[in-house]
Amino acid sequence: FSISGDCFVPNKIKLVVCKDSSAAALDAAGRIAVIVRERSTPVIGLATGSTPETVYAELVRLHREEKLSFRNASTFNLDEYVGLPSTHAQSYRAFMQAHLFSQIDVLPWRTHLLDGTAALPALECEAFEKRILAAGGVDLWLLGIGGNGHIAFNEPGSPVDSRTRIVALTPETIAANSDGRFFSDPAEVPRAALTAGIATIREARRVVLLATGAKKAAAVAAAMKGPFTESCPASLLQDHADCTFVLDEDAASLF
Repeated sequence: FSISGDCFVPNKIKLVVCKDSSAAALDAAGRIAVIVRERSTPVIGLATGSTPETVYAELVRLHREEKLSFRNASTFNLDEYVGLPSTHAQSYRAFMQAHLFSQIDVLPWRTHLLDGTAALPALECEAFEKRILAAGGVDLWLLGIGGNGHIAFNEPGSPVDSRTRIVALTPETIAANSDGRFFSDPAEVPRAALTAGIATIREARRVVLLATGAKKAAAVAAAMKGPFTESCPASLLQDHADCTFVLDEDAASLF
């Protein structure tokens, strides 16, 4: 179904405000570690980008220094650029391999990312959904948030019941990804991506959204305090049974 106007639901999102971005990342990593330790076959949903880098560094530290094992874990990543092979430096597979997978004991065949070079993207997306179901569903999904409230590549207007699919990237998202951190020129940024849908994310048993920095404050405030609306995709987490926003003080500055 699609939401035609602003809807109001009981807001169940839990809020955690940490002193700074490092503390927020450590909090998020700790929540993932609890799941990995408690579950016999944990299933963790992951995000890419600059925000979760410190989360992954802490998980690597926990693995090396505190024997946190990912050997029985499965992982699923939110999205991938269309047209980028897994060996491309800016592919999300390459990002995850560099920042996490190569430094822990997770088994390669249990790390699931969408294939941006799939000849039939729709079938690739359908297969991704089936792999999640086969794994028993996602125990915890780590999310970031875009300046317009997007989660994964679900831009404003994405239906609440959307599944994994191919999407066109907005000019704002293209610009945000060409600021030198990832791509140095907007022309280098792919124009489409494969992304887990809003419904796919909402089906996770637990969601942790990590946001840091003043640039995310308005989006976080809209998601937390605004209406339940497809105009702000992150607001569609308001009725989730177990969703926590982990923020630093800058990202929480509009509360």
